[in-house]
Amino acid sequence: MLPHQLELLAPARDAHIGIEAVNHGADAVYIGGPSFGARTSADNSVQEIARLATYAHRFNSRIFVTMNTILRDDELEPARKLAWQLYDAGVDALIVQDMGLLEIDLPPIQLHASTQTDIRTPEKARFLQDAGLSQIVLARELTLQQIAAIDAALGPKDAPGRAILEFFVHGALCVAYSGQCFISHAHTGRSANRGDCSQACRLPYEVKDSQGRIVAHDKHVLSMKDNNQSDNLREIIDAGVRSFKIEGRYKDMAYVKNITAHYRVLLDEILEERPELARASSGECTFHFQPDPGQNFNREFTDYFVQGRQEDIGAFDTPKNPGRPIGFVTQVGPQFVELETDDPATVIHNGDGLCYLDLQKELVGLQINRAEATAKKGVWRVFPKDPMPGFKDLRKGVQVNRNRDMDWVRGLEKKSAERRIGAWITLIEEADGLQLTVTDEDGHSGSATLPGPLDNAKDPSQAEATLRDNLSRLGDTLYQPLDVTLNLNGPRFVPASQLNALRRDAVAQLEAARAAAWHRLPRAKPVEPPVNYPEDTLTYLANVFNHKARDFYAKHGVNVIAAAYESHEEEGEVSLMITKHCVRFSLSLCPKQAKGVTGVQGTVKAEPMQLINGKEKLTLRFDCKPCEMHVVGKIKRSVLNAVPASPVTFYRTRPVARV
Repeated sequence: MLPHQLELLAPARDAHIGIEAVNHGADAVYIGGPSFGARTSADNSVQEIARLATYAHRFNSRIFVTMNTILRDDELEPARKLAWQLYDAGVDALIVQDMGLLEIDLPPIQLHASTQTDIRTPEKARFLQDAGLSQIVLARELTLQQIAAIDAALGPKDAPGRAILEFFVHGALCVAYSGQCFISHAHTGRSANRGDCSQACRLPYEVKDSQGRIVAHDKHVLSMKDNNQSDNLREIIDAGVRSFKIEGRYKDMAYVKNITAHYRVLLDEILEERPELARASSGECTFHFQPDPGQNFNREFTDYFVQGRQEDIGAFDTPKNPGRPIGFVTQVGPQFVELETDDPATVIHNGDGLCYLDLQKELVGLQINRAEATAKKGVWRVFPKDPMPGFKDLRKGVQVNRNRDMDWVRGLEKKSAERRIGAWITLIEEADGLQLTVTDEDGHSGSATLPGPLDNAKDPSQAEATLRDNLSRLGDTLYQPLDVTLNLNGPRFVPASQLNALRRDAVAQLEAARAAAWHRLPRAKPVEPPVNYPEDTLTYLANVFNHKARDFYAKHGVNVIAAAYESHEEEGEVSLMITKHCVRFSLSLCPKQAKGVTGVQGTVKAEPMQLINGKEKLTLRFDCKPCEMHVVGKIKRSVLNAVPASPVTFYRTRPVARV
């Protein structure tokens, strides 16, 4: 990928979704392999990934495979074998977290730094570039200024080995710094670093202050809204980002189609404005629908910290999809609900999903079995799928939202986009017949000949138009005609059957030329001698889970290396999550917020708080200098007993220097 190219990076749960991501404008797709992919139920066979890679490469789109779990020693060899299988399948890059992979015999394939590597500083980013990572995804919590500082630290954009900056622009937000959350493992034995997060962040909690007073009850205080950087793309580009990543390897086809198309449209608008930038792949997309991020499941949107700390980043009332306001209840019957829509033109469909808030502000879902328009325009009678007595606090005047529009869903179940590569068509008359050449927008060409004498056209006035029309019919191929040039010795007649065969042969040659021209970008070479890691001591937060990872950090100047949390060496209270989100700030209890408020100055302090969900208790500690929150707890004895620790022990104290 060249430094002036912009890459739209879309997720895929499976190869079928990945192909549609390409059709809807993805310059690259990331997908999980059969193992080690940090999403336990989003695995795919090597054969399916090969099928996706073959399709994507026709458009010069690239395929990245996630191998971003931390690995035990006994998993390194299976991971090595898988990496070679993926290389042979045509994969363009592996997304990794475990630095132990850099110490084994991997194929000459690009390595990209996973979000789990927790890249927040210029020093960390520069180190990973110098260690041989070609693309690095930055922490979601960074501001534009912090992104720009990292970009500057990587050096000139056109320098050999210069890493590409990647940034999440859409999707669900993990509240923790990625790779810095261990709550799931501590409470359940399911490690987020090994692809099996239990999502404790989406649970409701009672929040108590240091004196035991309840300051929030049954609030999802660790649940974030969804990321949406649609309005910030130009500034993110200016800060140095070149790869724009959509979250969602668990998401369905409709989500991937819609969100990929949405950002394709936005990035194409920017490319029109800025001719110095270019797409990272080939072809132009035509959509048969209007992309709209609000139509998919979302927890409402935030641009998180890109523009600085915001007050509205949390989805504290519910982790569910609240949808969009559609109207209000006018009558509740024994088997139906009558609604008046805010817009009389709104149509309610069978199968739509509605929701409302009960008196405790909990979201209640209502799926429509049957919807009937009444005689009064804008008033609908809907018959829910579930019995009416189950809908708590459903009453006249309640606002109703729609969070699933079946008409929209059905529209995306059909063919919803076409992606075509522009091509110039040239037909030349030679001494022994015709030669047809098709040249695509990337400069590849395919030619075919039609031997034999040519007949003069019986209707010279229509001959040229007929030939142009027939040659332009590229049908179900990848190509769309940009121009047709005829270089003939006069008006000619060519039977449609012969012209069709000539066109098919030329396109087949073009396809072969494109396939032959595909090349995988080379793996970046690490700087020699190895550069030092920014720190000389690593705690469990570094997620070092195997001896090859230990060797990697030791080679890069680290003297003290603790094993990963999953090794069960940290049995006491430790930080189970580190996050830029601050519960105190969200509850207007931040000392910085109180500064300058008469009568409050100095009285609000960043004292610890407690989160309680049933029997689970966690402590919140606030580090105000970097403006971060630590969620503190300890591993359960049942987890220690049920899950055997991986047999790894590293330097827990500074080794004695050898004389």
